[in-house]
Amino acid sequence: MTAGTTTATPPLRIILADDHTVMRAGLVALLSSEPTVEIVGEAGDGREAVRLVERLRPDVALLDLRMPVLDGVGATLEIVAGEAATRVLILTTYETDADIERGVEAGATGYLLKDATREQLVEAIHSASRGETVLAPRVAQRLVARMRRPEPVTLTPRESEVLGAVADGLSNVEIGRRLFIGEATVKTHLLRIFAKLDVNDRTRAVVVAMNAGLLHRS
Repeated sequence: MTAGTTTATPPLRIILADDHTVMRAGLVALLSSEPTVEIVGEAGDGREAVRLVERLRPDVALLDLRMPVLDGVGATLEIVAGEAATRVLILTTYETDADIERGVEAGATGYLLKDATREQLVEAIHSASRGETVLAPRVAQRLVARMRRPEPVTLTPRESEVLGAVADGLSNVEIGRRLFIGEATVKTHLLRIFAKLDVNDRTRAVVVAMNAGLLHRS
């Protein structure tokens, strides 16, 4: 190599997997003029995508979520568990909480929606190749909202019986007699109930449980 010359960075090698031929052709047309990306393979289902990854070892696999034979989640699981260091970028029209969680939990590096622009898609491919998490704005918002949403509180049948007895005005000893359990066991159940309901006393536990629909009184 002579002085003053530089070696150009080779384009990222990617495969596309989508069972809709028109959509796949559209992606090829969208990315074919991008010099930093090279499409080395196309697949019409998840199983074919996995085979392509095993044979071609691309930098990034761009997968649809809903595909026949093997869906995008199943393909992602196999690709991530395989020997190729291929990153998976899911590109789909689906943005429900369940779909997003399935894709992310399967090990996908990114999750984009099909309304992404060419620039957004190219940038996402490069980010995914570096192992950076890529999420469409709407997808990120849904994930954050879901994380902030408090988990629903549930009581076991025995905890409901204990709290119901508390609501009836029974003491720990009386609750034990009613439920045929020891007083220490009653106290243990109450401590667990207090922790679940984030309260410190019996009266507050009953009030919070009734307001949350966990305790129904006639």
